[in-house]
Amino acid sequence: MENEALLEKFEQLINEQGYQELKVYLDDQLITDIAELIHEMPEQAGIIINNLSIGRAAAAFRILEFHVQEDVIRELPAAKVAELLNELPADDRTSFLGELHSDVVKELIKLLDPEERKITLSLLGYNETSVGRIMTPDYIAVREEWSVKQVLDFIREYGKDSETIDVIYVVDEKGKLIDDFRIREFLLVATDTMVHTLMDDRFVALHVNDEQEEAIQIFRMENRVALPVVDDEGILLGIVTIDDMLWIANEEHTEDIQKIGGTEALDEPYLDIPLLKLVKKRIGWLVILFIGEMLTATAMAFFEGEIAKAVVLALFVPLIISSGGNSGSQASTLIIQAMALGEITLTDWWRVMRREIISGLLLGGVLGIIGFIRIVFWNSLFHSYGEHSILVGLTVGISLVGVVLWGTLSGSMLPLILKRLGADPATSSAPFVATLVDVTGLLIYFSVAFALMKGTLL
Repeated sequence: MENEALLEKFEQLINEQGYQELKVYLDDQLITDIAELIHEMPEQAGIIINNLSIGRAAAAFRILEFHVQEDVIRELPAAKVAELLNELPADDRTSFLGELHSDVVKELIKLLDPEERKITLSLLGYNETSVGRIMTPDYIAVREEWSVKQVLDFIREYGKDSETIDVIYVVDEKGKLIDDFRIREFLLVATDTMVHTLMDDRFVALHVNDEQEEAIQIFRMENRVALPVVDDEGILLGIVTIDDMLWIANEEHTEDIQKIGGTEALDEPYLDIPLLKLVKKRIGWLVILFIGEMLTATAMAFFEGEIAKAVVLALFVPLIISSGGNSGSQASTLIIQAMALGEITLTDWWRVMRREIISGLLLGGVLGIIGFIRIVFWNSLFHSYGEHSILVGLTVGISLVGVVLWGTLSGSMLPLILKRLGADPATSSAPFVATLVDVTGLLIYFSVAFALMKGTLL
């Protein structure tokens, strides 16, 4: 394996203390292989980064997990840290500093060059979840009165410092964004063509205070590699590139999955997070859900008399509450995912409810029929449910329709309600929905039983 060969060569050079040869060898490797080497030998991360040329060190550092980045900064000498931080793109540097304790940030900020310090402090001033926090000021902006030749000359001179040259932005004398072009539009016309003759004044821009999740949706719809970021006056402040959006989308997806599972979002990889911190992240929801499940016992106690008269009812309690919880969890997961992808919004609540009412009736009907047939068939073989097996089957079947319908409605509406209240829809996790439906499912079940069996078993 290529990675195994890299690992063996690295260990050999470290053991022989061949640091000069190590520098040359590491600089010949792919950045992804360097990141993999650090993943395999995290205790050597500082040595690896320290022996890379500064440009490659920054490229490798920016794709490492935060906890590894933190370890690297601790191990590197101050001079190398200063080089590394100044070399990092502004958005990646801001993202890293934003995760650190404020005291550490203050010390690291001092290591930056004056211009980089100004940029970083500006980006750190924006809300943590805003587009402004992840934008980069490194872009190519030209003027409408320029010719294509002037634009191409400008790109050749300054393009190496830009995050991307795929998109070129046109600004006026005040810095206001007035158009954007893909680079090929300049490459395919005569060099004496004036920029303003190519303009159509149609462009898509993000606002600096837009939420990052909203930006993900815009990137998806517009199919762009980069989008400009403007302020209230339309002044071009920076750009956001697709690689940043993919990183944010991955973090958001991971966070939502963890919340759906009934835990707080983890800030670190599972195996790296301290055990007590992991327990703290999980215990909150477990306590809430446990207290919620206590209501199930309360509901059972309320119907204790009915259960005493018809013990057979207790046999189907797990069936009823699990069916409701499962249907609610399904609906909750589907709606949260659809909201994350921008497929539905708060204004679609009635369409969602209508679909879930129909879905709940159909799903509950299928389960109810299966439950009824199973009870009747089983009783014909083993006489498990006595002479009123048909009545028991009807009770279970009708209850399943009601419980599954309620589960789908709860699971689909809770995310929308939470979104309306300004909370994270993922908070209406599957366990939370399941707990809610457990309690209400028992009420539905015993209410149906009382209505159908009154005068017979009850």
